[in-house]
Amino acid sequence: MNPSTLHPSSFRSIIAALGLAGAALAPAAQAATPAELLSGYTAQAGSPAVPARGQQLFTTRQGREWSCASCHGAVPIPTGRHASTGKSISAMAPAFNPTRFTDAAKTEKWFRRNCNDVMSRECTPAEKADVLSWLLTLKP
Repeated sequence: MNPSTLHPSSFRSIIAALGLAGAALAPAAQAATPAELLSGYTAQAGSPAVPARGQQLFTTRQGREWSCASCHGAVPIPTGRHASTGKSISAMAPAFNPTRFTDAAKTEKWFRRNCNDVMSRECTPAEKADVLSWLLTLKP
């Protein structure tokens, strides 16, 4: 479709619709709750999350001989420490760190980086759902 062949009112309608679609998606990329993120991951996975499977994934050493627990601790409620840089990592469990899993874009960034570091690939939506569902079971 060539924009120059569109009637001006049609072109404006298309631009307006795209603007509304972008505005509707913007909040999803910003603030979220852990429960909303979990709901999204389970919907993408097409199956319910299993906290026990999430704990197993989190604590099991993967392809690069690391596990999530290598940096975050087997029970990620205290401050962790990056295995190679020594950088401090705040608690992963949302009950111990209220800012955790409240920004969808940031959550995706860290899942992508950490899954690649630990498993040499991105996590699936089911794996993200399982891990997040386990983290949500950890309470003070």
